[in-house]
Amino acid sequence: MSTTKKVLMLPGDGIGPEVMRQVLRVMDWMAKKRNVNFEITEGLIGGASIDAHNNPLTDETLADAMAADAVLLGAVGGPKWDNLPFEIKPERGLLKIRKEMGLFANLRPALVFDALVGASTLKEDVVKGLDIMILRELTGGIYFGQPRGIEERDGVRFGFNTLVYSEPEVERIARVAFDMAMKRNKRLCSVDKANVLESTVLWREVVERVATDFPEVEVSHMYVDNASMQLVRNPKQFDVMVTTNMFGDILSDCAAMLTGSLGMLPSASLGAADKNGARKALYEPVHGSAPDIAGQDIANPLATILSFAMMLRYSFDMGDDATMIETAVQNVLKGGLRTADIMQPGMAKVSTTVMGESLINELDKIA
Repeated sequence: MSTTKKVLMLPGDGIGPEVMRQVLRVMDWMAKKRNVNFEITEGLIGGASIDAHNNPLTDETLADAMAADAVLLGAVGGPKWDNLPFEIKPERGLLKIRKEMGLFANLRPALVFDALVGASTLKEDVVKGLDIMILRELTGGIYFGQPRGIEERDGVRFGFNTLVYSEPEVERIARVAFDMAMKRNKRLCSVDKANVLESTVLWREVVERVATDFPEVEVSHMYVDNASMQLVRNPKQFDVMVTTNMFGDILSDCAAMLTGSLGMLPSASLGAADKNGARKALYEPVHGSAPDIAGQDIANPLATILSFAMMLRYSFDMGDDATMIETAVQNVLKGGLRTADIMQPGMAKVSTTVMGESLINELDKIA
């Protein structure tokens, strides 16, 4: 029996539209071969929305996001919009959609595909088999705290931001992290700066309290400076990591580079579960808009395709289909195909379009 999933697609800026086209091909394939139909609405966000509406996120696009079962986003931003006022920069559209959808839990996997071990700048024995999940709190902390701003005091300019967390904010991200750990290797490391910041003293206290509900999970705590060092020294000691908005922003990018390329990594941002267990959710590749290569058909579409796989797993309970796509990605890489960002000696450099076609061919073989 056919099922229909409502998806809002926001290609955004730079390479966003190009990589999103390859996801559409996978969705078309699923409709034909897996009898899964996607009701797709397309909208604008970031610089594309600024150009059309002088607004990085319109009320209409936000309404479409709230009505969708899931949102898939390409990328936002670029130098074209760098000189705009802060409040209408492309990135403000991304922050707003996360906030309005209540997307408090950002899932950032750092996974090293066997075929790409050589692409990492770290030694093979350090990264081979690496599989970390970093959970970043996404709607609180210093990025949203008030007061904030730039003001003059006695002739001197000050810039200020407020790092603030409430117990409920910490508890809900902690519970998602413990749930994730239960489904993986039952190890959770909570990262804070409790030796300096009172806000993260509270963070640690709440995580320890939630831990009593998950006695099977081995819990550890680590200061963020040590965690950043350990990610480079011995990353495989980690399974699931959970941390604040700003620390998560930094650590997840650090972990991403362990894998060799930002162009390979997906992410998911989840909201609270409703009474039926459904969550608002937005999926996006970790890479940026890469305006320097936009329109050249050389961008890597795999992170966006893997983000779509995360959508299947976390929004639509289609884990088998998600695994099938992830396996197809592995097979394409084993076959020696590479986009420019992950090119290695002896491999075949291919375009965005050819990489998408090759993935479809692998899906045909698997199915």
